[in-house]
Amino acid sequence: MARTVVIDPADPAPIWRQIEEGVRRLASSGALTPGSVVPSVRELAKELRVNPATVAKAYQRLTDTGVLVVHRGEGTYVADAPPRLPETERRRVLREGATRYATLAVSIGATKERATEELEVVWHGFEGGNKKGAGR
Repeated sequence: MARTVVIDPADPAPIWRQIEEGVRRLASSGALTPGSVVPSVRELAKELRVNPATVAKAYQRLTDTGVLVVHRGEGTYVADAPPRLPETERRRVLREGATRYATLAVSIGATKERATEELEVVWHGFEGGNKKGAGR
């Protein structure tokens, strides 16, 4: 999972929030299927090279909101029916992601049209069942 949960040291959001949002996105997109096991706190902390307490905080918040379920002695799993984010939270997360993407596009000299085209290619990949997006 660490290859899909990305920690950005330059991001002003706390690392635990980046982990929380990353796991939430994976669960809501279907990349983590309901009932699938997630790495232990120690495993994910080692993979991401962060303090286990940081991962534990993210996992606890995800458990509190019903995204993850803990089976004592067995592990932590994606809930059978993870809740959808409330509309205000979805808008906030989308705006943050859009800001990061637009910043990247502008910094490499891409036009708005080119950036939009690339977004559409990836979007169509998700719609086609390819959870990693489409390639060319």
